[in-house]
Amino acid sequence: MTATARRGWAIIDGIGPFFRDLRQRRINWSKIHFMRLATEGPERETQWARIRDDVERFVRRVRALGYDTVTFDDLAHLTDDPWYEADVRARIAVWSDEFRRVFAIARAHGMRVLVTADFVVTTPAVEARLGRGTSARIEWFGGLVERFLDAFPEVDGLVLRIGESDGHDVADIQRSALSVRTVRDVRALLKRILPAFERRSRILIFRTWTVGAYLIGDLIWHRARLAAVFDGICSDALVVSMKYGESDFFRYLPLNRQFFRIRIATIVEFQARREYEGAGEYPSFVGWECERHLRALREAPNLVGFSVWCQTGGWHAFRRRAFLDPEAVWIELNAAVVARMILERVSVEDAVKGFVGEERADVCLELLRRSDIVVREILYVEEFARQKLFFRRVRIPPLVHVFWDCIFVNDATRRVMGHFVRDPESAIRAGEAAFGHFDAMEELAAKAGWPVEDIRFMRDTFALVLLARRFYFLADDPALRDEILAAKTAYKQRWPRDVRQRYRIRTSFEPLRLRGRTVRWVLGLVVRRRRGYRTVLDHLFTMRVLAWIYRLFRARHQKALPKMVRKTAMGVDALFR
Repeated sequence: MTATARRGWAIIDGIGPFFRDLRQRRINWSKIHFMRLATEGPERETQWARIRDDVERFVRRVRALGYDTVTFDDLAHLTDDPWYEADVRARIAVWSDEFRRVFAIARAHGMRVLVTADFVVTTPAVEARLGRGTSARIEWFGGLVERFLDAFPEVDGLVLRIGESDGHDVADIQRSALSVRTVRDVRALLKRILPAFERRSRILIFRTWTVGAYLIGDLIWHRARLAAVFDGICSDALVVSMKYGESDFFRYLPLNRQFFRIRIATIVEFQARREYEGAGEYPSFVGWECERHLRALREAPNLVGFSVWCQTGGWHAFRRRAFLDPEAVWIELNAAVVARMILERVSVEDAVKGFVGEERADVCLELLRRSDIVVREILYVEEFARQKLFFRRVRIPPLVHVFWDCIFVNDATRRVMGHFVRDPESAIRAGEAAFGHFDAMEELAAKAGWPVEDIRFMRDTFALVLLARRFYFLADDPALRDEILAAKTAYKQRWPRDVRQRYRIRTSFEPLRLRGRTVRWVLGLVVRRRRGYRTVLDHLFTMRVLAWIYRLFRARHQKALPKMVRKTAMGVDALFR
């Protein structure tokens, strides 16, 4: 393998500069909001000047940490096509000009540039011409890729995502939709576009991330699926990028063994701005977690680099921007430590010391050790988090009762947690014991010069998580309900939204209409404890019959589903495709 694929990659995402001054309460952090980027008049000059200033600050700081490549969004909004509507083409012309100036800043700091791409983003006009066939979409997308590579010789390549599309909240005439469903589709796509990268000596980074939709939805963890996609495909222009676990960026997940099975050059993905662990609002340190995975990855035969998401990911209210906002210290710490551990092969302790300085290292490390315990023991329920659970094509996340910026206190969550956690008393004791670290954490933060207010916010939030845990695992008690509601009110008063973004506490004490025995039977039926599919229960029931039942239910009772489940990200529909 040559040059193009085998050279090392130290990648970080650069979307933060494009999220300044967003007004909405909850932000979609999955990609740049192009429709809020000005394309004319004084507003354009002002906004893009600020973006360029932020980009310059960002790349200067991450380059100093050892990152050599930055990613920006995205192919579809930077590449013209004659089938697009006139107003779309006009906007693309402006965005293309402005992004050339952004790319130039990154390259001036010695950074390589990659651009993200979804397969596939279209508009109504394009849809009318393409129809419903996958082959036509692949051919059209191939032409788009070729035009992009020719129009932007300063860009080193693309980062391609095929397993997730735009969320329901994206208000853009250019929208992505999942358009590959089978191994055959993915292979056809790769064979169409790879020659374009080979001829131009560019790189295609193919992400295996999927959210469970269609037959290809298990690509992230299914051994046979991954092997079938890349069987016989060998290209110097191709790199495969995988998250370190078999699900999203959570703790307790074992290392994804696909790194040891694939013969193509690979990149491992980490997340510094932990979207499920406060998104940088408090210390959610990943050093020791990453160190364990990196130690195992030393045996991976084809690893050629790493990618760190420092801004991208999640739907939540938290808005700290890494390497741009002074309060983003916890995100920057994670990004710096991961880079130093990989590039310099140093320990967590030495990596932290390099970030904070010799004189502060001991105090900072003690705080981080305690915060690591607190996150693992309170945010997560360890017994649940360590279980290997699958539903249809998805590995169930180790964290389900706290998701993005929501803490769920309801009977459905109570039934699920009660079913899978066999020793609830130990779970309660472990969480309450870990809570005792907060007094010392406040003192250590003050000594370290780190924001004490973040520790207090973490403490108040995790106190609510512990109350929710008591609701999940103890007998129903009206006094506990009252305590939870009082704590929720106090939390909202202590952290008003005009001062600080906070978690949303979703409380509902109305019991499910299903009996406990029925809930246990259903969970035992549809959730499996192994990766492989069960012949009858999965291939026949959960994949086909259950999908049909869900579509029937959705048609008649769609509003019965919680709004977050229906409207956030791609919605629950993706799980049943």
